[in-house]
Amino acid sequence: MDREQEELQNLGFFGILKESLKIILSWRKVFSQITVTLILPLSFIFLAHFQVSQILFFKILTHEDTLDHTQSNTPYYAKLSDITSSEWIAFWLFKAAYFTVYLILSLLSTSAVVYTVACIYTGKQITYKKVMSVVPKVWKRLMVTFIWSFAIVLVYNIVAIALLVLWVVFVVPVISTVGIVILVLFLILYFVGIIYIGVVWHLACVVSVLEEGVYGIQAMKKSRALIKGKMGVGVAFFLMIGVCYVVIELLFENLVVLGVVGGLAIRIGIGILCFLLLFKVILFNLVIQTVIYFVCKSYHHQNIDKSSLAYHLEVYLGEYVPLKENKDVQLGEVNNV
Repeated sequence: MDREQEELQNLGFFGILKESLKIILSWRKVFSQITVTLILPLSFIFLAHFQVSQILFFKILTHEDTLDHTQSNTPYYAKLSDITSSEWIAFWLFKAAYFTVYLILSLLSTSAVVYTVACIYTGKQITYKKVMSVVPKVWKRLMVTFIWSFAIVLVYNIVAIALLVLWVVFVVPVISTVGIVILVLFLILYFVGIIYIGVVWHLACVVSVLEEGVYGIQAMKKSRALIKGKMGVGVAFFLMIGVCYVVIELLFENLVVLGVVGGLAIRIGIGILCFLLLFKVILFNLVIQTVIYFVCKSYHHQNIDKSSLAYHLEVYLGEYVPLKENKDVQLGEVNNV
């Protein structure tokens, strides 16, 4: 990442795309190792959970359909009811386990990629071993940031549902063109809010890794301030990556899980294609997030001190302990070098 700060602030959508691709290709070895260790398992789990969920869900539906056509108050009905209840419990336990593992791998992948890109930017020597030694120390900060973003989304959705209920209670009984317009405007504003929160959260993840003592709600606030002026670019990338995820998910669910078209060989081929596309999208997205962070810092004329950032990155490795006292000694040592 050899661009000067003045150049970074002028990067737009295609400039950030080009810069991100350049970083990945120039350091393909370490990114390949990170991908094999973290992003490939993440991609596999993401796709596999659709297949497993579908199997479990169809099994539950079959038993519930049988239950509906079985006479109640019979031993068979009671047995079938117990089986269905157990399957529902297994289904939700699987969902919870999937979400937990996916979240952990996602945070670890984010930590690894953001740290790697920052090291590349500062000119630090980076190896796969160093990255993996840092990841366990960084992902906890990201977890705090995630919890805060999750809480914000939860509150946001509760408020949105409350407003929707009010609309149903007071507007639907006297439905009119005005009522429909209000609903459309409400939905537009809702999705705008969700996208905004998503963009801020993605940038907050990078802030949590690269800025000392800034994570959780502080990272969200810092991210919100940084993205100003570059919100259009942030939204464009958020939507682009979102569309990629949706397309891959739809292809996998319809052509692989449900097998709408083709035989087994075609389903396997499409499954492999979706897997290959997904891990590339995840890696590209994480690199883009980090590049956007540096672009936003430059845009707001916030000096990116590469030496200070390098020191901060070394703290994760235990290689650097900043001296709080005797600053004259530090300056003297520098001058004597």
